[in-house]
Amino acid sequence: MKIMVFTEGTIIMHHGGIGRSAEERSTQVKEKEKSIYDWTSYVPIGGAADKLNIWKKQGAEIVYLTSRKKLDEVELIKGVLKKYDFPEGHLMFCYPGQTYGDVTESVMPDILIEDDCVSIGGTDEMTLSQVKPEIRAKIISITVREFGGIDHLPDEIDKLAK
Repeated sequence: MKIMVFTEGTIIMHHGGIGRSAEERSTQVKEKEKSIYDWTSYVPIGGAADKLNIWKKQGAEIVYLTSRKKLDEVELIKGVLKKYDFPEGHLMFCYPGQTYGDVTESVMPDILIEDDCVSIGGTDEMTLSQVKPEIRAKIISITVREFGGIDHLPDEIDKLAK
């Protein structure tokens, strides 16, 4: 099973969000709080790394999707994932002219986990909304609250797929 998970807002967040509610974190993004641009200081949301490691141990292939588009910024996100012991997995990003939908279609995950993008425009900004309908129908979509994390999702990947 291939699980694609969006990074920023879904499993990692800006350092300034520590100790804040999901709503406060979203407001910080809307107000362009300084730490949202310091990608090296990003931290996991809750136990996201542990959850992904549980799924990886059950045989899931983990693929990450970042909002970063510059190679040096992508490398910074890769460093955050490594620093906090997220499981190994390919970190995807959009090349110039690509959309999140294009990247997702190239990966063809069984499951896509992303947040609801409330701070940047909602549904229209979500990855799944950019995937062609005929391909979208083949992907199990799990939407979590922005900055709410994935801790509440089941540990068993067979339950995750239902």
